[in-house]
Amino acid sequence: MSPRFEELDWQETPIGEVSLRRRRHPVSGEDVYEVKLGDEFLMSSLFTAGEIALAELGLAELPDTALDVAVGGLGLGHTARAALDDPRVRRLTVIDALAEVIGWHQRGLVPLGAGLASDSRCRLVHGDFFAMAAGAGGLDPAEPDLRFHAILLDVDHSPREVLHPRHAALYRPPGLRALAGHLRPGGVFALWSNDPPDEQFVSALTEVFAESAAHVVEFTHPLQGGTSANTVYVAGTRTGTR
Repeated sequence: MSPRFEELDWQETPIGEVSLRRRRHPVSGEDVYEVKLGDEFLMSSLFTAGEIALAELGLAELPDTALDVAVGGLGLGHTARAALDDPRVRRLTVIDALAEVIGWHQRGLVPLGAGLASDSRCRLVHGDFFAMAAGAGGLDPAEPDLRFHAILLDVDHSPREVLHPRHAALYRPPGLRALAGHLRPGGVFALWSNDPPDEQFVSALTEVFAESAAHVVEFTHPLQGGTSANTVYVAGTRTGTR
């Protein structure tokens, strides 16, 4: 049995002190994994419904063909794992700004890590997703010209509550247009948010994409009781040929 509480890793990173913790749930006795940035909680394995829904909703309307998918933000790996669980996905590129987080997976410090790191379809890329999305060099350094059927993003708390001020540009029409340039015709951009649907961001999506929707994902709150909710935005490009 694991200790009641254990700090598995602590690293000073360009965005601050990042730590990975494991504690035992007082009721279920299961291990709970948490990531903190300084004193702020970034994610917990107790709350994964929205991260899984990001992949499921983002891929739901795509055709039954071999899919190339990019994920911005590795975290504890739940979005990446849900994408790989879709049998259509032939190639998954997961981009994270923190080499330390990628290392947790490669070292098997988090439950999903070994499976992601060893899956031949999955590449874990150390990079700045926001700079890559804004540029012309592509989202996969190994294949700069690769365009994706879906881009799934889970880094910031919401389009308004960002982890770094420079991230904010992506959520405006010019940033979304640049990101859409990394999609195939008919491709999908999906975004996780901790906040309720944001009309201003929906308007920005509508300006850039052919269609968009904000899905409210409700889930049981295991600590406070009742339900909580995340938002998953899904936006699609126009179909055509490349």
